[in-house]
Amino acid sequence: MRQGVTTNNVKTKHGIIVAVSVSKEKGTKKSNTDCIELKSDFGIIGDAHAGAGIRQVSLLAEESIDKIRAKGLNVSSGDFAENITTSGIELVNMEIGSRLKVGESVILEITQIGKECHSRCNIYYQAGDCVMPREGVFARVIQGGSIKPGDNIAPLLKD
Repeated sequence: MRQGVTTNNVKTKHGIIVAVSVSKEKGTKKSNTDCIELKSDFGIIGDAHAGAGIRQVSLLAEESIDKIRAKGLNVSSGDFAENITTSGIELVNMEIGSRLKVGESVILEITQIGKECHSRCNIYYQAGDCVMPREGVFARVIQGGSIKPGDNIAPLLKD
């Protein structure tokens, strides 16, 4: 795999990690933390969503959060229950099966884009909209390690 180059040699867009967040319970917003530890085929150690499955880690672009801020709400990283908040990389345009290198060693594989909301969240009731069902991205951990705000995030594409 080569980092940051598509099969037609067009440079892809890289980004950075804005925040990393965890929660002890499902269905709640996540709290920002200084660093998270990811384990292969498990997810984030200490997060309620960790375990086998295709939605081990959730990601949301800060640009998506900005859409809700523009509606007048004071929301921030973790409020949409995302584990990793990014900036500068178009997560929603990634394909299922695409891989991302995060920080020094973490590799994530995109497994789902968007999600079905079974009930309206507090953000939806306040703003009349929520971006996570459309723009949230879910992944499984291929290779574990530690990541923190300020780390790079970049697509890994097959040769």
